[in-house]
Amino acid sequence: MAASVFASALYGSLFDTGEVARLWSDSAEVRAMLLVEGALAKVQGSQGIIPELSAAFIHRSSLEVQIDPAGLARATATNGVSVPGLVTAFRTAMEAPEHAQYAHWGATSQDIIDTGLMLRLRQTLAAQEDTLRTILQIMGPQAEAHADTPVAARTYGQHATVTSWGAMLAHWGQPLADALERLPALRDASLWVSLSGAAGTASALGTEAAETRSALAEALGLGDPRRSWHTDRGPVLRIAEWMAEVTATLASLGHSVIGLVGSDTGELRLDGAGSSSTMPQKQNPVAPSVLVALNHQMAGLRASLQAASAHQYQRDGAAWFTEWMVLPQVALATAAALETARGLVESIRPDTTQMRAHVDGLGLLHAEALSFALACQMSRPDAQAATKALVAKAVADNVPLKQVAQAAHPDLADNLFDPAAQMGLAPADARAFAKRVARL
Repeated sequence: MAASVFASALYGSLFDTGEVARLWSDSAEVRAMLLVEGALAKVQGSQGIIPELSAAFIHRSSLEVQIDPAGLARATATNGVSVPGLVTAFRTAMEAPEHAQYAHWGATSQDIIDTGLMLRLRQTLAAQEDTLRTILQIMGPQAEAHADTPVAARTYGQHATVTSWGAMLAHWGQPLADALERLPALRDASLWVSLSGAAGTASALGTEAAETRSALAEALGLGDPRRSWHTDRGPVLRIAEWMAEVTATLASLGHSVIGLVGSDTGELRLDGAGSSSTMPQKQNPVAPSVLVALNHQMAGLRASLQAASAHQYQRDGAAWFTEWMVLPQVALATAAALETARGLVESIRPDTTQMRAHVDGLGLLHAEALSFALACQMSRPDAQAATKALVAKAVADNVPLKQVAQAAHPDLADNLFDPAAQMGLAPADARAFAKRVARL
């Protein structure tokens, strides 16, 4: 088995990360860091901190030079960071030492690595946003179409009351819509430039360090934190937490779909479900299982990232290294969850006949409504006790609860046992979700 399922030739299609995969490669990291070096030089040239001609040369070179990540491996192993080797290779590749000497002027390795990281996180969030929006655009019309389709709501895995299939879709979709709407604020609060020098004081950047940082932020389209965040991993944690919440919501969808396609339930079918090597009758819920597995992985990743956010003093190599090991997996797990969920929501086919059969049956899903109707005639505790007795009789005699209840209480209204009358806010919730999606 490969070290990562996301980069595996064997398992990569099962855990497909779509366009996000290319953003979490060594080549992508090197390219992002070069973009930062080029933008920094351009800004410092315009400020007169380094010669403007050299700045222009460095900036152009950062867009054209190709550096093999493998060539930086030995230096990275020695230094613990890739930037010293990268800067050396970059200066050599420029073949103009009179200009190259001004590259990386006053910055530290963490400035370049963290700012490059933010460029890649910005692209990652953009790709995840697109997929999330597609998922919602699929779910919204389905919720509208099935706003009034009765289905058994389940608590603790058991039939509870009546809801609608559209409302169930809304139940999963609304948190996803919340996540989508939180993205602009998340970007503003977290996608920051880093330019603070060796120990966060920006001492080597000169008296215009704050202005340089602000100009670099503008040049790269990132936020200016107006301070050092070398040991404040809040921006990274906020982005990772957003991804983890999305993954958890999709896992909730996956968990429920696994149950609803089960042989004993059969309320959903999945197009293109997986097959067994020995049991031809089976159609395995592969996609929803992937969603649940990714959330299992995410739980460990969140814990590791949280632990790594506690840095010692002004720079902490061990904590930083841990972040490098964990954060790419967070981004890729979320991307895989979104890609998998997109295919899943397209493949779901509700069996409305089976749904209705479970709602009707002995009509036990109406027990709560019955207990409140009886509470109009007696105390609430007595009504609950009477309802439990009627339910027990219906089950023992295999007779619908409506028949048993109306025999004991002839004045009970027929609509008390009508699913359409007992769905509460479910149809409205489904339609509200559909309208919300249409506005996104």
